[in-house]
Order: sequence, then C-alpha cells, then structure tokens
Amino acid sequence: MPELITYGIVLGSIIALGAIGLTLVYGIIRFANFAHGDLMSAGAYVALFVVTDFLAWVGIPDTNFGPFSFGWRMLIAFPISMVAVACVAIIFDRILYRKLRSKGSGAVIFAMSSLGAAFILRMVILIVWGADSLFYRPGMLRPAMDLPLGIKIRPDQVLIVIIAFSLIIFLHLFLQSTKMGKAMRATADNMQLALVSGIDTERIIIWTWGIGGALAAAGGILYGIDVQLQPSMGWNFLIPLFAAAILGTIGNIYGALLGGLIIGVAQQVSTAFLMPTYKPAVAFIIMIIILLVRPRGIFGGKSV
Repeated sequence: MPELITYGIVLGSIIALGAIGLTLVYGIIRFANFAHGDLMSAGAYVALFVVTDFLAWVGIPDTNFGPFSFGWRMLIAFPISMVAVACVAIIFDRILYRKLRSKGSGAVIFAMSSLGAAFILRMVILIVWGADSLFYRPGMLRPAMDLPLGIKIRPDQVLIVIIAFSLIIFLHLFLQSTKMGKAMRATADNMQLALVSGIDTERIIIWTWGIGGALAAAGGILYGIDVQLQPSMGWNFLIPLFAAAILGTIGNIYGALLGGLIIGVAQQVSTAFLMPTYKPAVAFIIMIIILLVRPRGIFGGKSV
C-alpha cells in the first residue's frame, strides 16, 4: 500500500498540473475547456518531435542525464514544448473562443467548440505519429530505487514530483508577487470591475491561456516520461482533471493541487482492489460524490 500511495503522488502531481491550468482558465474566463487534456497530449508529442527529430537534425547528442531515462535533449525540449503549446492554446482562443465570447455564446456552444478543438489536436497527432504507443528513448532501462517500507521508485518519478511542485510554486509566486499575477487574480474575482479599473482583460485572457497551455504541456511530458505516449492519453486524463478541479473548488489553483493529489492517490490505491482499466471510473465516482455532497468543492467556492 505505501508503494501505491507513492505512485499516486507521482500521478497526482501530473494531474495537478493539468487541473491547475484547467481551473485557472475557468476561474478567469468561466469556461470549462474540454480540449485541455489534448493540450497535454500536444505537449508530450511536441517534446517527442523536438527530442527525436529537431535536435537530432541540429546535431545535439542525446547523452544520458544522470540516472534518468531521458537525455540532455529533453532539458531543451521541455521549455520549448511548454511555449509551443501555450501558443497553440492562445491561437485557439484568438481564432475560436474570442469570437464566441464577442457573440455572447452560451456554455453549450463553448463546450462543443472545445470538443471540436480536442478532436482537431488528437487527429493531428494520429496523422503525424500514428496510433502506436511511443517512448522518448525506446529500450532504455529504467531501474528503480529501494526506499523504506518496501517502496520501489524510479529516479524519473522523483524528478516528476519535484518538477511539478516547482512549477506550481513558480505559479504561486507569479500570481502573488507580479503585477500581471495580481491583475489576473483581480480579473478572476470580478472581470467587469477589473475592466472598469483599467485592467486590459483581453491581455489577461491571453496570459491565462498561455499559462494553462504551458502547464498542460508540462503534465503531458511528465506523463510521457513516466509511462508512454498515446494519442488518447490527454482524453483519458479529462475526467481526472475535472474531478481534481471540482474537488479542489473550481477556480482555486491550490485546491486543484490538493484535488490532483487526492485523485492520483485514489486511482493508484484502487488498483489493489480493481483492474487498472477502472482507474478513470474511480475519478468519475469521486467527482459525482463531490457534486452531490459538496458541489462547491472542499474550499467552499473560494477562488484564488
């Protein structure tokens, strides 16, 4: 059981990155983005392209990086992919969602549009890379470390948790200490009041999509490092992402972090009693229970 909890923290860290981006977008734009999971897939596959194609073409060797399963190319590919997916998210907003906002479209139209965006991303991945599972470094041995209580964990998984929490801390500092971060918080509290106060809300929306896309990309890459890359990986993450965001209170990034960890641990612990294929059902059940018992989440609707 301690080992499953440890693996749950690893998975929960990845879910938290995606859920924070999802809840950040909802908290400011009031939009449930069903394409968010596929932004995670996009990040993972952009990193694959950079690692296996672009940097190989440039001539940068993919030498081993310490005890990890990936090489030095991944250190370059990681930020590039985050920026690339941030740009993709912003482009979707500028081309699609901004027009819907200007027309005063309802939630159903936004939901259907985001589903369309999700299918576009997934089809592009299928066309370019195919439907097979892929790895950043195929055939690479990934030895595990022995920890107390019989826990075995790979160096990759330790680094995944460190990177995820580092990004979340960086986001916290950005929101609390920078002028843009404070403007984003003000816009999340009341967009109309922020607009009257002179805040450029369209610029805030661009930053929101960029940050959400970048965090989604990071989550997708980390999952690809931990497990493998599949075109449907982001879609499979969608229910856990929403479950984590709802559990932690929609619009609250710290709640999304806690919700992600709870969902991740619950999913992994459930494999002791259920088949692994039922893990998404565990997230769905938790989401339904929260909606019935405490629909405003564990923080009672307080957004940050």
